[in-house]
Amino acid sequence: MDKTKIAVFVSGGGTNLQALIDAEKSGIIKSGSICLVISNNKDAYALKRAENAGIATAVVLKKDCGGQAGFESKLLETLNEAGIDMIVLAGFMSILSESFVKKYPERIINVHPSLIPSFCGEGYYGLHVHEAALAYGVKVTGATVHFVNEIPDGGRIILQKAVAIRKDDTPETLQKRVMQQCEWKILPRACELVARRIAASL
Repeated sequence: MDKTKIAVFVSGGGTNLQALIDAEKSGIIKSGSICLVISNNKDAYALKRAENAGIATAVVLKKDCGGQAGFESKLLETLNEAGIDMIVLAGFMSILSESFVKKYPERIINVHPSLIPSFCGEGYYGLHVHEAALAYGVKVTGATVHFVNEIPDGGRIILQKAVAIRKDDTPETLQKRVMQQCEWKILPRACELVARRIAASL
């Protein structure tokens, strides 16, 4: 069976990308192969992580493409050239349009640092999510991997994992624990589930 060719979209440090790279090495991801890492930030440390792992990289900047339509057109061109079957958004700080996501139905997944439908949607990213969870006083939070559709954080849920909130948590300590105990565990597992389904249809 052919492996699903995976592209990972990144914008920052790439800790979730690293979790995926490690999961492919250890055999957690076996139905897919990370072939390409695309960043919308030329200084993203995630690009270095990809280079260190021998994965091809590309930088696509919205300002160089004359706006969203040109940006997405360049992304599609880059994906097509590499023959990509599936996209993983791993800390990608750009919303993709409906016309883009419809080209990859149930083939784009994203990890979000809360238990969707709580603390998700537009404006909920990074530390904002954990600040909101603490401000609201929830006792449990976690992470969700979901399919990407035209609604931010609105696609069908694939996997979720929860952690308890501690009395002394700050947004920073909570962010770290959700990443380590939830995101880094369920993103590779969800990636394998989707990659296996796609590979079966290739």
